[in-house]
Amino acid sequence: MNKNKTIIFGHRGYPAKFAKNSLEGFRHAIKNGAEGVEFDVHLTKDGIPVVMHDEKVDRTTDGTGYIKDFTLKQLRQLHLTNGEPVPELQELFTLLDGQDILINLEFKTGIIHYEGIERTVLNLAKKYQFVHPIIYSSFDYITLKNCQELDPKQIYCYLTDQTVANSAKLIKENHFAGIHPGKFIASPEAITQRIWTVDDPDTAKKYFKHYVAGIFTNNYPMMLKLRDQVQG
Repeated sequence: MNKNKTIIFGHRGYPAKFAKNSLEGFRHAIKNGAEGVEFDVHLTKDGIPVVMHDEKVDRTTDGTGYIKDFTLKQLRQLHLTNGEPVPELQELFTLLDGQDILINLEFKTGIIHYEGIERTVLNLAKKYQFVHPIIYSSFDYITLKNCQELDPKQIYCYLTDQTVANSAKLIKENHFAGIHPGKFIASPEAITQRIWTVDDPDTAKKYFKHYVAGIFTNNYPMMLKLRDQVQG
């Protein structure tokens, strides 16, 4: 991949075609040219990291309730819309191991802070040989600070849907590697920003013209073609 170009991340895999956060979607993205993948991590009742966007299983499975109230065994009895069980993080890591693809792992702790999730995830990641360092992100400031205490050498980025008055200062003072905003941040200082969730072509073109570091999209093949049209 060309590091001078905006990196295109498959947001929860390839939701335009496959079930969100499904191994099927991630497997397709890995094999078919995605430059990066993004996904969300929670902990089960028995402390096992799993991949799903919402705190509750209602929207994307045939079950109801909070992930935190399911043991892994109970959770695995539910099914995504494609019939697969909710993926364990270790299953997705196994798919990504050794692949030339960027990884953005979001700690989904903005509403529920799972005790020990930072140590659990960071320790699990050490068991694999990823080609690129994982980009860790979260809306929860405390989660990122907990991670920095455990392993300050990793890449941590602050997720936000709010307007940030001085993003360069936020990044520098907190030793973050960048910021992941919901829309483009015009900054007098150069900042690393990866923007979510970009599915509108006209919006994407504007971001590509700014050469933002990355975008997260539900349709990565479309955005790859558009990016290359704009950036050459």
